[in-house]
Amino acid sequence: MTPTHDAAVLIGRFQPFHCGHARLLELALATAPRVFVVLGSSFHARSPKNPFTCDERASMIRLSLPEAQRDRVSFIAVRDYYQDRRWAEAVQRKVGRHVPETARIALVGYFKDASSYYLNRFPRWELMTGEALADVDSTRVRQVFFEAEDIDVSLAVVAPMLTVPVRQFLKAWSTLPHYRKLVQEHAAIQAYRAAWKLAPFPPVQTTVDSVVTAAGHVLLVRRGAFPGKGLWALPGGFLEQRERLVQGAVRELMEETRLAVLEEELLDALRAVQVFDHPDRSQRTRTITHGHYFALARDQLPDVEGADDAASAAWIPLVSLAAMEDQFFDDHFHILDHFLGLTSDDEA
Repeated sequence: MTPTHDAAVLIGRFQPFHCGHARLLELALATAPRVFVVLGSSFHARSPKNPFTCDERASMIRLSLPEAQRDRVSFIAVRDYYQDRRWAEAVQRKVGRHVPETARIALVGYFKDASSYYLNRFPRWELMTGEALADVDSTRVRQVFFEAEDIDVSLAVVAPMLTVPVRQFLKAWSTLPHYRKLVQEHAAIQAYRAAWKLAPFPPVQTTVDSVVTAAGHVLLVRRGAFPGKGLWALPGGFLEQRERLVQGAVRELMEETRLAVLEEELLDALRAVQVFDHPDRSQRTRTITHGHYFALARDQLPDVEGADDAASAAWIPLVSLAAMEDQFFDDHFHILDHFLGLTSDDEA
């Protein structure tokens, strides 16, 4: 097949890379001499949904390619942002750094389900759709992988979905400490979903989270239980039946941190409230949170102590946050980014 474009772009999470992805990559390589694989959901903390780092995913893909093709494929890591327009602009900007402005670019993909709507966000690129492989699904691979009693048996079950190099990669990866922790995380999430399985309609939960700053620091907690055990998070939790949103935010904040500040001072410090409603922001169920930004006008940091379901509470310097992106629960880093401007759209 003669190349028809200057470059082709393939976007995905590839968690992990499977045979359906491999077929799309073959189409991309046949379409253009240069292929850019955009690794979505990069820089996250590891989770059952995103267990592999961008470097690990790039290794899986590279190992699955014939050696003669590897130099034609480049990898671009992009964070989620949880803002569709900002995410799409970041993808286009990063690809644009590698190709001339006049380049003819093909976007290769297929419409799998509602999550594939992102393919329509690149009108300047020519969409080339491949055929989805039936019964090939990363979610199913991860489920079998994290529920394995015998890793060899489990990998045999999903063998038709994966290339040989990916199966070998997964077997080696399962011996690392990350694997056992994510098995526990997966079990906790499945148990949470099972508890709501008999509800007459899919549950939509409402939570409240607080961003509290003082003297160049922000107040964070370490999660004490799965999901997200050991990760940094904003103090917050589920809204109670008879609470207003700000009341719930203050209650959860005080329960988890025992912040030594009077409620009146805290309410006076409220600067902004923002809804965070991306459908994929939580792995447990559809969860809409209301972020509250409190900026305390203090030169000294108030005392805090981890309590309730927080293992600990601590004041973290604002200048340290950008380097901690892969240590946060769910989208909490991006909530901080919204209020505090931690990332730049000009970043590599």
